[in-house]
Amino acid sequence: MNTVVKQLSGLLVALLAGCSLAPTYERPALPVAGEWPAAVAPQHADEGPSARSVPWQSFFRDEQLKQLIGMALEHNRDLRVATLNIERARALYQVQSADRLPSVNAGLSGARQRVPDLVAPGGRGGLTTSYTAGLGVTAFELDLFGRVRNLSGAALERFAATEEGQRAAQISLVAQVAFSYEAVLADEQLLALARQTLDSRSASHQRQTLLRASGANSDYDLRQSESLLEAAKIAVLQAQRQRALDENALVVLIGRPVPAALLPGPDKRWDGEAIAALPAGLPSDLLTARPDIRQQESLLRAANANIGVARAAFFPRISLTGAFGSSSDALSGLFDSGSRAWNFLPQVTLPIFDGGRNRANLGAAVAERDIAVAQYEKTVQVAFREVADALAGHATLGEELQAVRAQEQAEQARHDLARLRYDSGEASYLEYLDAQRALFAAQQQAIRAGLAELQNRIALYKSLGGGWSAPQG
Repeated sequence: MNTVVKQLSGLLVALLAGCSLAPTYERPALPVAGEWPAAVAPQHADEGPSARSVPWQSFFRDEQLKQLIGMALEHNRDLRVATLNIERARALYQVQSADRLPSVNAGLSGARQRVPDLVAPGGRGGLTTSYTAGLGVTAFELDLFGRVRNLSGAALERFAATEEGQRAAQISLVAQVAFSYEAVLADEQLLALARQTLDSRSASHQRQTLLRASGANSDYDLRQSESLLEAAKIAVLQAQRQRALDENALVVLIGRPVPAALLPGPDKRWDGEAIAALPAGLPSDLLTARPDIRQQESLLRAANANIGVARAAFFPRISLTGAFGSSSDALSGLFDSGSRAWNFLPQVTLPIFDGGRNRANLGAAVAERDIAVAQYEKTVQVAFREVADALAGHATLGEELQAVRAQEQAEQARHDLARLRYDSGEASYLEYLDAQRALFAAQQQAIRAGLAELQNRIALYKSLGGGWSAPQG
C-alpha cells in the first residue's frame, strides 16, 4: 500500500509540474474607432445607467408587453435549445476535465485453463485456476506538456461560450418580442384608420352616386370617388393581412397562442414614457456588455488552447497502468496472507515519423485560431455598426416623427377646409379628393414613423447589451 501511495504522490507532483505549450492569450486590438461617429454621437454618452444594468422589466413599462416577454422566456423553443446546449457543454467539459485525474477501478476476475503436457514448461501440464481482486489505474497520462490540461481548458471555454450564447439568445428574444408587439400595435392603428377611411369614402361615394343620378356631377367625379373607395378597401385588406402576419410571428416567439387579453387593441396608443432612455457609453464598453462578443472571445480562447494540444503531440507521451490487489489459485484464499500482488506498467511513446500528421494538425490549429480572431473582430464590428445605426436613428427619428405629426395636423386642417369649400361650392370635388388622399397618407406615415422611432429605441437597448436577466430560482 505504501508503494501505491508513493506512486500516486509522485504522479501528482509530476502533473502539477507540467507545462503548457499553448501560446499566451492576448485579446485582439479593438477593430473599430474609439468613439462613435461624430454625426450620431450623443452629447452625454456616459451619463446614466448602462443598458446591461437596466433589466428588461424596468426598460419596458407596458404591462401587456412584459407579460408576453415573460411567456417567451419560458416557452420559446430557440431559447430552450440554447439553454440545453449549456447543459450539454457542461457535461462535455466534465468528461474532458476528468482526464486530468487518474481513473481508479475495482476489479474481480477469475481464470481457468488446461495446458497440455506437450507445451507446458517441464512437460507437466494440467488444469490451472487463478483469481485476482484489486484496484487498478489504466493508461493514465502524465500531463508533462499540457496536452490534457489544454483539452480541458478548451472544453471549459466552449462551455463558457454556450453560456454567453444563451444570454445573447435571450437578449435577441426580448427585443424580437418587443418589435413584434409594437408592430401589432401599429397594425391595429393602421387597420382602424383604414376602416375609418373606408366608412368615410363609402358615404362620400354614395353621395356622388346620388349626385350623378340627378345630373349634379360628372362621370369623372364619380370614377374618382370610386377609385378612392377601392383604394380604401385595399388598405383595409393589406392592414388585416399584415396584422395576421405580425401576430403569427409573435405566436412563434412566445411559443404558444397569444392570449387575446395581451394583444393591443385599436384604441391603444403609444406612450412616450413606455421605454426608458439610455446612454450609449463608449465602443470599448461593448466588449463586456455584449454576450455575443464574449462568446466569440471564449471560442477564441478555446482555439488558442487547441494550439497547445497540437504542439504537445510533438513531445513524448507518458502513460501509467498499474494495479494493486490480491491473487490466489482458490477463491477462498484470495485475501489470505501472502496473496498480495501488484503490477506497474509505464509506457513512453515518442513520435518519430508520422507522415507530417502532427505538423498538419498544428497548422490546422493555428488556422482555426486565426479564423476565430477574424470572427471575433467581425462580431465587434457588427456590434459597433448596430449601435451606430441605432444612434443614427435616435439622432433623426425623433425630429422626423415631430415633423410627420405636424404634417398630419396640417393635412387634417387642409382636409377640413377643402370639405367646407366643396360643400359651399367654392372648390371642386377633385380638390376635396386630393385633400382626402393626402390626409390618409399623412396619417399612415405618422403611425409608421412612430413605430420606427419606438423600434429604434428597442434596437439601441438590444445593441448595447440590454435585455438579459438571470433565471429565477
